[in-house]
Amino acid sequence: MASFQHCFFLHHNYPSSTHLRMFVSPKPSFCCRLSSSSSSSSATTLTTSVDDALERSASDRNAIRLGLPSKGRLGSETLDLLKDCQLSVMQVNPRQYVADIPQIPNLEVWFQRSNDIVRKLLSGDLDLGIVGLDTLSEYGQGKADLIIVHDALDYGDCRLSIAIPRYGIFETINSLNELAQMPQWTAEKPLRIATGFSHLGPKFMKENGFKHVTFSTADGALEAAPAMGIADAIIDLVSSGTTLRENNLKEIEGGIFLESEAVLVASKKSLIERKGVLDTTREILERLEAHLRAVGQFTVTANMRGSSAEEVAERVLSQPSLSGLQGPTVSPVFCKKGGKVTADYYAIVICIPKNELYKSVRQLRDIGGSGVLISPLTYIFDEETPRWQNLLVKLGL
Repeated sequence: MASFQHCFFLHHNYPSSTHLRMFVSPKPSFCCRLSSSSSSSSATTLTTSVDDALERSASDRNAIRLGLPSKGRLGSETLDLLKDCQLSVMQVNPRQYVADIPQIPNLEVWFQRSNDIVRKLLSGDLDLGIVGLDTLSEYGQGKADLIIVHDALDYGDCRLSIAIPRYGIFETINSLNELAQMPQWTAEKPLRIATGFSHLGPKFMKENGFKHVTFSTADGALEAAPAMGIADAIIDLVSSGTTLRENNLKEIEGGIFLESEAVLVASKKSLIERKGVLDTTREILERLEAHLRAVGQFTVTANMRGSSAEEVAERVLSQPSLSGLQGPTVSPVFCKKGGKVTADYYAIVICIPKNELYKSVRQLRDIGGSGVLISPLTYIFDEETPRWQNLLVKLGL
């Protein structure tokens, strides 16, 4: 298979904007990097000041730095998660790009664009960061110094996928293989794909046998590119798929590049060399794990008559939904009868997932449970966090 080469050039289809196009061609070509101008001088000044503040103190700083998304849904959901883990971010002014988390001393929070979080983890300006797996994969490109500490923070769910029109020459095309076999794609007339993923896009298409492809980035919503004639297909993030359907586009079998959600990532160098980073990472990880494990779990308490704790436990464990995390807790409930203290009842405490709650309550009542109390769980701490052990293995510790 011919090797893919990348190059960028500017084209001016519209007087008010400049588009960056990347061609993927089997022919040798020269490559260059072009940076777009800022939309305003004030934005440029702010970005420069943030970068300068980070980079000036990168080598001699003592504080541990956590990068968080500065805007959008990912940013707000990240703050919500940390708050639920008793790690509220304290920001004196919402316009400031630096904040702290009082519960963890010597930790600075830096609000950055997601792609800049990845870049600054690699440069050593940040020690930890929360980003989408798609951003990490696109800008981190598998670099060994980037270690995923927690791979499933349970928000920011989306998938990176290729989408094609439902009409015209694509009407009967329903798989990536069928798209690759279409005779239309030649060196003179390649498949044109609009995307913001200039690393993952070409990599995926090459791995799936596409020889004649060009890639371009366009201003505005990518979904409009095929209808405007700018591209034949798009590669973009998809959540529900509603936007694709409303723009007459469809996903195809085999066309999903990556299933993505928010992840906690760290610089391997910082974890090993920078004082306090490993301990701080452990605390953040354990708080995240404890909270996420408790989400959707409820404590169910009930009283039950029985001759002994063992007999009651046997009755409880005979029901498939009543085993809890590690089995039920059974303890005597003492009362005074005829001047004597006896234990006619036993208290049952179990942990039940939300989707099994009503079924479990019915099973408890069927075997003699009464006075059933239900309360949501906030945290479930394990003896040792599995992801912590995995991190130590990755670090060789």
